[in-house]
Amino acid sequence: MSSHRREAKGPVRPRLNHENLDVYRLAIEFFAFSQSLLARLPSGHGIVANQFRRAALSIPLNIAEGYGKRGQKDRARFYDIARGSAHECGAILDAWIVLRLGEENALGQGTTLLHRIVCMLVKMTA
Repeated sequence: MSSHRREAKGPVRPRLNHENLDVYRLAIEFFAFSQSLLARLPSGHGIVANQFRRAALSIPLNIAEGYGKRGQKDRARFYDIARGSAHECGAILDAWIVLRLGEENALGQGTTLLHRIVCMLVKMTA
């Protein structure tokens, strides 16, 4: 009896073009980071959690939607929205530090990701 080993990866799924953008992959990484922070957030901070969740998700969504637009002006508008959401997330992380909802070093990882995302988006809209 012959044993055939099946690849562990499974079928390759097709990718949309925006998934190839480094800025999009960083935005998804930040979104995952945000979810890990939210999972550790003490109860009683629902307003902050909801705003952070929306802003963190807005970054990759607007990058993807902008990349799907044909005109440069349209693209730039969505990239600007993504950049604004990244700044909003940075402000929320600052608020978390003031409220002592997380360690400054851990929150700094998120700020570093946001800085990289903003720098890339600035170059994409210049």
